[in-house]
Amino acid sequence: MRNAFVTTFWLSVPVLAVGFVVGIVMSLAQILTSIQDSSFSTVPRLTAFLIALVLAMPWMLTRLISYTAALFGDLGRFAH
Repeated sequence: MRNAFVTTFWLSVPVLAVGFVVGIVMSLAQILTSIQDSSFSTVPRLTAFLIALVLAMPWMLTRLISYTAALFGDLGRFAH
């Protein structure tokens, strides 16, 4: 169970970090320009999430495949 949580954490870190950084930058831009439109911050954040997901997908899939292979490799240990 611990490995599942750790793997989930590491798979989500790149996308969440990009979202955090873009959110801070967009908030600062809104403060500096006094633009209070919600789409001004939402659209760039969603675009950044999509780009981060596409760029991190090969690494995420490799990590997920190795976790799944390790899980199925240890399946005999739980079949008692």
